[in-house]
Amino acid sequence: MNRFLRACAREEVDRPPVWVMRQAGRYLPEYREIRRTAGDFLTMCRTPEIAAEVTLQPIRRFGFDAAIVFSDILTPLVPAGIELAFSPAPHIANPIREPADLDRLHFPEPWSGTEFLSETLERVRDGLEPETALIGFCGAPWTLATYLVEGATSKSFTRAKSFAHNNPEAFDAFLDRVADAMVAYLREQVAHGAQAVQIFDSWIGALGAEDARRWALRPARRLLEATADLGVPRIYFANGGSHLLHDMRDMPCEVIGLDWRADLSMATRALPDHVLQGNLDPGVLMGPDAAIRERTLAMLEKAPRRGYIANLGHGITPDVPVRAVETFVRTIQGFRYE
Repeated sequence: MNRFLRACAREEVDRPPVWVMRQAGRYLPEYREIRRTAGDFLTMCRTPEIAAEVTLQPIRRFGFDAAIVFSDILTPLVPAGIELAFSPAPHIANPIREPADLDRLHFPEPWSGTEFLSETLERVRDGLEPETALIGFCGAPWTLATYLVEGATSKSFTRAKSFAHNNPEAFDAFLDRVADAMVAYLREQVAHGAQAVQIFDSWIGALGAEDARRWALRPARRLLEATADLGVPRIYFANGGSHLLHDMRDMPCEVIGLDWRADLSMATRALPDHVLQGNLDPGVLMGPDAAIRERTLAMLEKAPRRGYIANLGHGITPDVPVRAVETFVRTIQGFRYE
């Protein structure tokens, strides 16, 4: 039984499927061992045998119901002429700061430049049992645009907001170009083995509701509408988007991913036509096993009976003990619907 895909389709399952964001990463000793000799982060992403091995590590250890391919949301910006480095945070040496800079942003048509990811997906699919789903992903247009304009992560996003407010039509067109490029990028991932895709809107929480509707939800909806024919479940994860639950009611996707700030019962009422995913606070995993079990079971009891995927409300942090992840996963794996 592929619980993940069945849950995405609102079909009957014996328990909620479980996977977690950043499940392949620095909290795992086997990952740290590979990182010690493999070089920098981008090299790992661009080396299929390494990226595939890292993707499979948490599946072997925990038996998650889905694997998410090891990569980064900024990877597809490089074929467009973006100079990207990680040190360790991402840094873009040639950011887009004004409308004239958009002339040097050239996404490939047809899509190319990420063949290494296509090979990674094929390797991972060959290494997975049929009951384990494979998830591809991309960044949402607003989130990618913030990196392209800011040149790095940000707390205030003042450069991106300044661009948007001073050049609203150019910024709209910019977002549409990014959305269309991510459509092509996701198509390549599905063609090479991805059975579901997640769109990460990591920085939508930086926007108030009015601006989020225009600069985050509108281009994300464009991306989702253009991928409706892929035939795979699409997950829209709006980190910090609890103030937009009712706005997301008409998002054209199968699954809405919730961060830990969202109330699961409220989201169930606000989004009756979507499968929900989430949303335990990753910080809970820093606590004792008994507290992790208690909070995880409370989450499962609040979740809808059908159409639910257990997950954290954000990615695992590097300092989370492996034991804590084990407790979280085993609690879900031992849960059964009445």
